[in-house]
Amino acid sequence: MAPADETVGHDETRPYAAQPASRHTAGSLGHDVDWEALRSRAVEVMERAYAPYSHFPVGVAGLVDDGRVVAGCNVENAAYGVGLCAECGMVSELHATGGGRLTAVFCVGGDGLPLMPCGRCRQLLWENGGPECLLMTPEGVLPMSAVLPQAFGPENLRHAGG
Repeated sequence: MAPADETVGHDETRPYAAQPASRHTAGSLGHDVDWEALRSRAVEVMERAYAPYSHFPVGVAGLVDDGRVVAGCNVENAAYGVGLCAECGMVSELHATGGGRLTAVFCVGGDGLPLMPCGRCRQLLWENGGPECLLMTPEGVLPMSAVLPQAFGPENLRHAGG
């Protein structure tokens, strides 16, 4: 079988999520992002996740506007509601290492494939990356404005103050 055309968005012979991360692009979105490096870093930290209850490790890596890569993994707790999502750890590292804005994010599950962040974590990504931040999803690269349409953000609080 001939290899898939590199300009095509996906390889018809494999499920989309099983394709290399470099193939997960939508048009020109994220063309200058090293998605494979982000995926590799997310897998690396996913392997350090503390998930003794769910057995569902998650890792995430994000590219910051100054070129840094920040990462996080989920940390569970016997009091389930006290657990931390991987994105929480990544955002904490973002601020602990100098702040900035996230420009691209890749979240993976235990299989190393793209994983859609939960609603709470989408809100964290919006707050720290804004509508233009790119997210690798199981369906390809999407801006946060598509992942969390009509999001609530800092501008809503400014309007409330008058």
